Amino acid sequence: MALPKKLKGLNLFGNGDSYQGVIQSVTLPTLTRKIEEWRGGGMDGPVGIDMGQDGLMTCQWTVGGLIESIFDNYGSSRIDADLLRMTGSYERDDVDEVVAVEVVMRGRHTEIDLGDAQSGENTEHQITTTLSYYKLVIDGATKIEIDLPNNVFKVNGTDRHAARRRALGI
Repeated sequence: MALPKKLKGLNLFGNGDSYQGVIQSVTLPTLTRKIEEWRGGGMDGPVGIDMGQDGLMTCQWTVGGLIESIFDNYGSSRIDADLLRMTGSYERDDVDEVVAVEVVMRGRHTEIDLGDAQSGENTEHQITTTLSYYKLVIDGATKIEIDLPNNVFKVNGTDRHAARRRALGI
């Protein structure tokens, strides 16, 4: 029997600034592939054809108070105006194991919700960042890397779009 690795601590960095003590939660993007159904002549049934990344990747994060710097790049024309880096410590209580997780994201803040403003009440702000880049690193090993504008899609270090880029001359 083994106990699960549970997130025991996290931090978020925005453009290099640590939000330790301020970050409340991070909702990481859901990784979704666009799958089109295809049934050609002579096939007994349809199969799913992978057509690439499906929909926008977004990261929503909540902080416990005002962070003035989140407004610095708001409305930027750059799809990679803001750098986010989430670090987490996933731990197992049965074997005293700690697994470091890092998620690096580039994008731009598309929604800043300052919530309800009430004197003397808890303050909570939510930010949504639309991403153009995503990298998941577990214990120092890059598991997933998605660089949408550069057509890079790596899984466990294997670039699944390298041949496609060569065929396209990019």
